[in-house]
Amino acid sequence: MAGLFFEEFEVGKTFEHGWSRTITEMDNMLFSCLTLNVQPLHIDAEFASKTEFGKPLVNSLFTLGLLVGITVNDTTLGTTLANLGLREVTFPKPVFQGDTVRARTTVVAVRASQSRPNAGLVEFEHVATNQTGEIVCRCNRTAMMLRRSS
Repeated sequence: MAGLFFEEFEVGKTFEHGWSRTITEMDNMLFSCLTLNVQPLHIDAEFASKTEFGKPLVNSLFTLGLLVGITVNDTTLGTTLANLGLREVTFPKPVFQGDTVRARTTVVAVRASQSRPNAGLVEFEHVATNQTGEIVCRCNRTAMMLRRSS
């Protein structure tokens, strides 16, 4: 599905995204190393085995990126002019290799842009859950969206 235009969003509209993704060891290792995050809790199974978690944690920024990525097809594909920011990012539960992440989005605010007549601002609340339904990531994202009338 192509992304929606600004006029198609309304406060309270919720999307249960159809995409899901099971996270692999390679996902976690590649992302951590590509971003130079050599925290042994992510990339060293022996080190992680001695922590309270007993195994490597998935890099939280990978989880955040996956959460936002899962939402794109249903909301902003081809109609986003810019992402303006993420706020209130939380990770209430850890994510581990082998976990499957799903996402839900709720529109929390919409307003016309004061400086760009072809755009409007939409604030989304994105929530990621694991395979047992526990919330593993939550964030609010503001996107500048293209207006249909432009």
